[in-house]
Amino acid sequence: MISTRRLGGLEVGAQGLGCMGMSQAYGVRDDDTESIATVHRALELGVTLLDTANVYGAGANEELVGRAIAGKRDQVVLATKFGIVWDKDGGMSARGDAAYVKQSCEESLRRLNVDHIDLYYQHRVDPGTPVEETWGALAELVQEGKIRFAGISEASAETIRRAHAVHPVTALQSEWSLWTRGIEGEILSTARELGVGIVPFSPLGRGFLTGSVTSVKDLPEDDMRRGLPRFAEGNFERNMAIVEALRALAEQKGVTAGQLALAWVQARGDDVVPIPGTKRRKYLEENTAAADLELSEVDIEAIEKAAPLEAIAGERYPERLARAAGK
Repeated sequence: MISTRRLGGLEVGAQGLGCMGMSQAYGVRDDDTESIATVHRALELGVTLLDTANVYGAGANEELVGRAIAGKRDQVVLATKFGIVWDKDGGMSARGDAAYVKQSCEESLRRLNVDHIDLYYQHRVDPGTPVEETWGALAELVQEGKIRFAGISEASAETIRRAHAVHPVTALQSEWSLWTRGIEGEILSTARELGVGIVPFSPLGRGFLTGSVTSVKDLPEDDMRRGLPRFAEGNFERNMAIVEALRALAEQKGVTAGQLALAWVQARGDDVVPIPGTKRRKYLEENTAAADLELSEVDIEAIEKAAPLEAIAGERYPERLARAAGK
């Protein structure tokens, strides 16, 4: 059973479960039975924060999570999101007007088959709508009892402050791992100043830092990682050298490279609750074993030396998605 941490007013397991990959992005949706069993095993292990979004699998992921938690709602801190809109050509934009926020919430409640959402995130900030309007709508949803707490994802320090001035921001969800450290600095310090918890997504570098992917050819044809610069030919091989260095350190501690990379994220502070994603019980159990792995300052220094930022080859996203995400 893993320990617990606090995200603002929410007490959760020290590690959450990202559910996106059960329905999209990392190969075909192949085994809902195993995905549901993974959710159930997560709850047994003390992983209480389950993370989904309205766009994952075009709503299918919320429906899947809803089925998985049926009869277990009181064991779950349920998080979902609104704000990303995909067009028919695969283009991404953001929407945050009040009417959309409320409509999205109603749709998510229906798909999840629950009467409230514990943590409702603004998935991406809409540049065309003042964040004050979006957060005014979220405050009304809290007053109506449809959501308990509100969070924001991939936001700047200024945006976090503006949102927090309207209604308390409980959690910031952003990508954070050994190879993505953009929130360190002003964003992280602002969140901590305001008492905002940190929920890192992709803490294992979309699986790369586990070493389980040894070639892009290992990935299914429809796997979104095939289109990411860090998985591209040339970059892939350079980044694998980092994984090999992590693996050598991990072997000295009797753990895997992935566990060491995840423990590094866990060690960033007691207000940090990473949400590694998986749809297999085997990998869930491997991930949770890292939740209470203690690292010394010497360990952390060695890990960061093995994975220096300047050695990471490739950007987070291809230019098309980077522009859409405001990055």
